[in-house]
Amino acid sequence: MGFHNGFWRREDMTDQEMADEIARSNPDIVFVGVPSPLKEDFVFAHKDRTGAAICVGVGGSFDVVAGITSRAPKFVQRMGMEWSWRLLQEPRRMFKRYLVGNSKFVWLVVRARLNRD
Repeated sequence: MGFHNGFWRREDMTDQEMADEIARSNPDIVFVGVPSPLKEDFVFAHKDRTGAAICVGVGGSFDVVAGITSRAPKFVQRMGMEWSWRLLQEPRRMFKRYLVGNSKFVWLVVRARLNRD
């Protein structure tokens, strides 16, 4: 069993080196709890290199389980608006991710839809 705090500077350790360090612990499962898109990039590029049977990007789930970050109320979750709760909790950190990123995504969907018709 092994773990790493999830924070590594790419100047100090490359993703490949991190994957090799993970592999040395001989894991069955790897949970990657770093922000998007880092976790997706890492899992996609290095899942095989880690030697784990399962490699999952869990993002900020550890903070929720540890009680550091709270989940949105159930009615907000049911509306699919939990991102807005996170934005209210950490506006400086989440502004770019949710307002800029989501706006860009909506624009791309609308543009693709218009080009399809």
